[in-house]
Amino acid sequence: MNKASIADKVHEKLGGTKVQAEEIVDLMISSIVDTLKQGGEVSIAGLGIFSTKTRAARQARNPRTGESISVPSMKVPKFRAAKALKEAVK
Repeated sequence: MNKASIADKVHEKLGGTKVQAEEIVDLMISSIVDTLKQGGEVSIAGLGIFSTKTRAARQARNPRTGESISVPSMKVPKFRAAKALKEAVK
C-alpha cells in the first residue's frame, strides 16, 4: 500500500473528489512530520507512537577507501507499534 492507495480508501469512505482525498492524506502526513520536526510525539490509538531520538556522534569507516570519517549526531524518526497493531498482525 502506498500514499495513492490510502487516498483512494479515504475517497471511497468520505466521497468528494480524489484531489480532496489526496489533500487530506497530505495534510495528515505533513502534520506528523511538522510535529516530529519540533521534537514532539504523535500518538495514534491502535496504530502506535511516532517520535524522534538523537543518534550520538560516532566514527565510521568508508567501505570503499577504508578511511575513518566522523558522523555527527542527528535526530532520527522512531516508531513504536501499539499493542492492538501487534496483535492484529500476529
